[in-house]
Amino acid sequence: MKRNHLLAPVCALVLAALPVLAMAGETAGPAVSAETANWAFIGAALSVGCSTIGAGIAIAMVGSAAMGAISERPEILGRALIFLGLAEGIAIYGLIVAIMILGKI
Repeated sequence: MKRNHLLAPVCALVLAALPVLAMAGETAGPAVSAETANWAFIGAALSVGCSTIGAGIAIAMVGSAAMGAISERPEILGRALIFLGLAEGIAIYGLIVAIMILGKI
């Protein structure tokens, strides 16, 4: 299988396993209804998914521009890496939001 065709089933499997793994542990907080928990799982999944897609688009644009700039002036490599790190931060923020959502249920 090509790598692109393997990514979708793996993502679906991970997203399907998240609610099971999250509900496996003991909850210390107040009990919530199943519908509330389901919406929280959907919100956490959307938070991570959308932020990762956005970060991928940002890294694609910044990375291609950075490679072009580095090929002309190699001394700006450090600045280009900083911009790539800022674009990667978008995905990290989405993960933090998902952890906060899952921590509330």
